[in-house]
Amino acid sequence: MTSNDKTQKLLGFLIPNIFAITTIALTKFFVTAEGESTFIFSEFVIIPMLMGIISAWFWKDLHLKGSRLSLYTCYNIFFVILLSYIFLKEGIICLVIVSPLIFCFVIIGAFIGKTMFKKNDTTLNASIIVLLIVVFISDSLSKHAYENEVSDTIVINAPPNKVWRNVVAFKRIKQKNTFWLFRMGLPSPVESTVDGNYVGAGRKCIFSNGYVFGERIATYDSLTNLTFDIINQPRDPEIMNHIDILRGQFLLKDNGNGTTTLTGNSWYKLYVFPVWYYDVWAQSITRNVHLLVMKHIKELSEN
Repeated sequence: MTSNDKTQKLLGFLIPNIFAITTIALTKFFVTAEGESTFIFSEFVIIPMLMGIISAWFWKDLHLKGSRLSLYTCYNIFFVILLSYIFLKEGIICLVIVSPLIFCFVIIGAFIGKTMFKKNDTTLNASIIVLLIVVFISDSLSKHAYENEVSDTIVINAPPNKVWRNVVAFKRIKQKNTFWLFRMGLPSPVESTVDGNYVGAGRKCIFSNGYVFGERIATYDSLTNLTFDIINQPRDPEIMNHIDILRGQFLLKDNGNGTTTLTGNSWYKLYVFPVWYYDVWAQSITRNVHLLVMKHIKELSEN
């Protein structure tokens, strides 16, 4: 490999990462009408594709085979994730979640770029780049909002009066977490306290790392419905910085045979896009929070 080849190879690593980190840093705090920071679709799709295309341009004279191009692209993905951790202060779990998405689109961009520059059609190549930039600008100027609800149900072998007291507030969870993200360090609920049994009473959900979610009871229908609004929640570099939990709810149904059907509902708002990717994670995390708490309530009630 000549000195010029080494330079082109190095630039294929350096320039795409500088481009990505600089662009994301400039657009990181995209302000919505509510004043919240949003990570938009383009930051996880268009920018990675452009990273791959830029790398391919610098590597075009190296005539890399598909396997070698893929390997170099993996290095680039590792570098951009490392730089995101250092300069953008993203958390480990957040980077684990985002990595597959970035990996796919950087790889796609690299192979698109290889095809583009192999044909060397200046007009076509310029058109593709301009199209991606137009999509990025359009996406940056668009409004982003997404809310969803997750619901889970469990049957408890105890009557509603025994279940209800553990729903309103529950003792500390001592069981080991089985959900892999909790085991990696994602905060999980461990205890809930309440100031009073009435509408407007304060309620707290305490998490494994000491975080406290402040809640206010919105509906208190004894033995049937406990609904609470989230009035304050912590910010950190992990997933909690990219989602707001808006409201939680427990519904109890007396099955008439000494058992109770407990339903847990949560409403949340996402600040990361594309929704088709991140909502899968949000639903999975919310569902595992539900099941962790509801299984604990089941154990307390049945014992």
